[in-house]
Amino acid sequence: MNLHNPDAKTATAYRIGVDIGGTFTDVVMLDPATGKLTNEKVLTTPDDPSEGVLNGVTRILAAGNATSSSVQTVIHGTTLVANALIERKGAKTALVTTKGFRDVLEIGRELRYSIYDLFIDTPVPLVPRELRFEVDERMTSKGAVLRAPDPGALRALAADIRAADVEAVAIVFLHAFRNDENERVVKELLAEALPGITICTSFEVMPQIGEYERTSTAVANAFVQPIFSNYIARLVSEMSRLELPEDLFLMLADGGTVHHETAVKYPIRLVQSGPAGGAQAAAVFGKLAEEPNILCFDMGGTTAKACLIQDGEALKTDNFEVARVFRFAKGSGLPLQVPVIDMIEIGAGGGSIAHVDKLGLIRVGPESASSKPGPACYGLGGTHPTVTDADLMLGYLDAASFLGGDMALSKEASENAIRQALAEPLGLSVVEAAWGIYETVNESMAQAATIHALESGRKVQDFTVLAIGGAGPVHASNLARRMGVRRVICPVGAGVASAFGFLASPTSFEFVRAAIEPVAELDLDRIDAMVRELEEEGRRLVTAAGVAPEDATTSIGALMRYMGQGYEVEVTIPRSVLDARDTAEVESLFVARYEALFGRTEKMETEVISWRVQVSGPKPVLEPTAALIDGPAQKGTRAVYFSESGGFVDTPVYDRYRVKTGEQIDGPALFEERESTIIVPPNAVAVPDAHGNLIIELGE
Repeated sequence: MNLHNPDAKTATAYRIGVDIGGTFTDVVMLDPATGKLTNEKVLTTPDDPSEGVLNGVTRILAAGNATSSSVQTVIHGTTLVANALIERKGAKTALVTTKGFRDVLEIGRELRYSIYDLFIDTPVPLVPRELRFEVDERMTSKGAVLRAPDPGALRALAADIRAADVEAVAIVFLHAFRNDENERVVKELLAEALPGITICTSFEVMPQIGEYERTSTAVANAFVQPIFSNYIARLVSEMSRLELPEDLFLMLADGGTVHHETAVKYPIRLVQSGPAGGAQAAAVFGKLAEEPNILCFDMGGTTAKACLIQDGEALKTDNFEVARVFRFAKGSGLPLQVPVIDMIEIGAGGGSIAHVDKLGLIRVGPESASSKPGPACYGLGGTHPTVTDADLMLGYLDAASFLGGDMALSKEASENAIRQALAEPLGLSVVEAAWGIYETVNESMAQAATIHALESGRKVQDFTVLAIGGAGPVHASNLARRMGVRRVICPVGAGVASAFGFLASPTSFEFVRAAIEPVAELDLDRIDAMVRELEEEGRRLVTAAGVAPEDATTSIGALMRYMGQGYEVEVTIPRSVLDARDTAEVESLFVARYEALFGRTEKMETEVISWRVQVSGPKPVLEPTAALIDGPAQKGTRAVYFSESGGFVDTPVYDRYRVKTGEQIDGPALFEERESTIIVPPNAVAVPDAHGNLIIELGE
């Protein structure tokens, strides 16, 4: 694929995006001058993720005939933060909190995610009780200092923390989202008394209402900050050694990018960085296909995710959970208050392991074969059957052309794994068991994606499925039909779309400040001053990352609700409304947004919970065009299983890079590219557009 970038100014200013996944590390390199895009996939190195990053970058430079000195920008997304929380492999962390609130991490919301389970498991706090310390301080709910911390008591506290031999400290005080004075005083004293120990406050990380969520977020940030800081320092050092740019950029979970020095301060904001890149890529491809409303279906090696893109923009939220005790049970994980693209993890990835449950039913996941040892067909020691093994047995994948032939698969190993774990225990043939895996994972993903859309106040049938991730195009058409969606878009390079999305993302940073007030009583003079202060800090961050001051833009939003409600909606507030000090217009904007989401309004007073200020640089302009190779498109045929046809069908296989723009191909058909395979079922039609997207129209 070629990409035209109108903003390109130099012929030797390569931009590289690197996405670390659970199975593969994806690398994309763009030459802005020519539009040439080079892709690379290498196995992830879980023991030291930077090894996979550097290996991938080295290989892609060689593949693109480029030198390290010609690279202008490297943008990185990583699962390191999420994995550290899930695997509890962060730093030994202490919590310093208000007297009487030592147990907030265990008390939580006092809600049960499974009401009738008497033996419910809850997430174990990241900080054990013996490492939670109390300070006799108090802030009123309006932000006035009622009791300041005693310096003598703080010195004793520092001695206790030093004796506990911790690596990080999170400071979270009651009502600190209103006023950070007490948190700041304690941080300054502890930083002086405990050199070398990471210290962060809740006000710095995310100053929002919700003591449990704010505490959980600050603790998680402190828990991962030392290991993340060490990882970034090591990676930047190695990049410098290889004569790559020392200014590394990282993808945030809300779809923006920041300089590595900013990311190190707020590592918790990278908790969903890879999937966020996928959503950004989907928005680009959807716009080019003239489809503004997209259901992005991202199925990789370890997990699958779905998010909604409406009017060209991914939906966002600030409520997210990680490390769930039960993967799909909302409320069973550690809550985080950080800006993220609103997505749902909807099942399994290619490496997810299939097994027979106690009821004799086929289940897929949540356990994954990961990259070590990987699916049985990888031949790296894996013995459990996975989704990839099922796809191979059904003919959806070709053992000889996986990753463009760089990685040979063993069909015999897949057959043995499926037979022993599923077919023989259930009295099925290997093909029937493989089809059971395929059906199970597709049905669970379709149900979850439909519910996700309904919870967002939308119908999934109003969206077009856009498939990315190595396994996404293999499952997308079947998934879409189950949801009642009739159109699927498969972009070129779907298997490395998240890394491409990094290149399509602007430099940006979002600030949040709690300000709980009835709309009728809003002090817009004070709000305007606060917004301008945050805007100034945001401009400092993005200009330090290379954005020209005149190119930085600001968007303002407010989280609002009817008084008495327990949930909020985000409302965009134009600068002109603040300038005019127009509180009536603030309320009108909320009412219009509420009605658009829920189809009704209430006769109740409204209030603002918090204000949001996002400062961004310009979004890179990327315009993909199909880069075709001359020659016959059809490579041959192979037997592929389609249930609607009653079994295996001799199916034509096409080289994705040779199919001409506008050429209509009837299903069943397979389109192979290096990073993925696209399945076009019977009674469907596929047509490549001018940008390389393969548009699949599904019949009944």
